Amino acid sequence: MGDDWEAVPRLIRNPAARLPARWQALFGPLQHGAADGLLVVGQLGQSLDGRVATESGHSHYINGPAGLAHLHRLRAVVDAVLIGVGTALADDPQLTVRRVAGPSPARVVIDPAGRLPPHARLFAADGVRRLVVTTKEIRPQHPPDIELVPLPAQQGRIAPANILHALAERGLRRILVEGGAETVSRFLAARCLDRLHVVVAPIILGAGRPGLSLPPVARVQEALQPPMQVHRLDDEVLFDCDLSAQRRAIGAANTST
Repeated sequence: MGDDWEAVPRLIRNPAARLPARWQALFGPLQHGAADGLLVVGQLGQSLDGRVATESGHSHYINGPAGLAHLHRLRAVVDAVLIGVGTALADDPQLTVRRVAGPSPARVVIDPAGRLPPHARLFAADGVRRLVVTTKEIRPQHPPDIELVPLPAQQGRIAPANILHALAERGLRRILVEGGAETVSRFLAARCLDRLHVVVAPIILGAGRPGLSLPPVARVQEALQPPMQVHRLDDEVLFDCDLSAQRRAIGAANTST
């Protein structure tokens, strides 16, 4: 892909702008959010047999360079990247934009019980906002410049809609739900995703942790069948699922910062 990518992170925030031709089909749908002013994208990288990790939890790297570059492009076009605490503890990710040109987004971790230690790499003081979504009862011992987002929880879980509403109140209206698979699944089941990007790598693990886990349906005809576009990323395949028709309204968002 060419150098014209550098214009995309800026142009994508203008719904009236036309992206460079080679990026329009893939990233054009991310210019327009729902009626509530939010744009929420889920992302999964998985094997041909639908695994996101081996049985031991190893997942570095199921996707190759093209799939990882796509993930970093998604980070560059959003206001915030969000992960669950399980992924933060298992992978200790940086959640920055390193493989492509573009700004790094705010980093958000859902940590209802305050499990993430203060030395986690996503807490690095690099000038980017860092937020912890937790419960009102928890006061984690994090660096002093970390923004706490206290929210009510039920059975130890915080509702995805409440998380998005709280982030929108803080000026974060373009959100990438990056992981792990359980967190992406919860946002999908709660009808809180506008789009879902699934990057399939040409490998077969045979066993391991599955990608999406949703409430069961009795008949195939009841399965979710969203409109979809397919894109080649070198030897990987990206399935871009349009979930906007089922997305629930969260509430008006503030202007992106």
